[in-house]
Amino acid sequence: MLKGFKQFILRGNVIELSVAVVMGAAFGAVIAAFVKDLLTPLIAAIFGKPNFEELKATVNNSTFLYGDFLNALIAFLLIALAVYFFVVAPMNHLVQRMRRGEAAPDPTSKNCPECLSEIPIAARRCAFCTSSV
Repeated sequence: MLKGFKQFILRGNVIELSVAVVMGAAFGAVIAAFVKDLLTPLIAAIFGKPNFEELKATVNNSTFLYGDFLNALIAFLLIALAVYFFVVAPMNHLVQRMRRGEAAPDPTSKNCPECLSEIPIAARRCAFCTSSV
């Protein structure tokens, strides 16, 4: 029983996944601090209101804390913007630069001239409309 557990733990996928989870948590903390400490005060400086917690509405003795929701929504949007502009866009640019000069892969399929279905490149008849290609 312990031998199977040892094999499970020492498989590459489990170790890589655990490293990814730890790195993701650490990166999430960095992004959250960036948004909280830099972007939110910037918005507060522009709009003059750093926190919307105080905003609420009361209807029939029920309190709707829409300011709290606005804070969460703004934090989500700022985190999404930070991740996109500081992680996704630079990584896409880096991948494009690394792929410059690579030849495009050979096509493995073509379109049937009759029905426009995708068929293998070596096909002599369309599998969909049976026309000769």
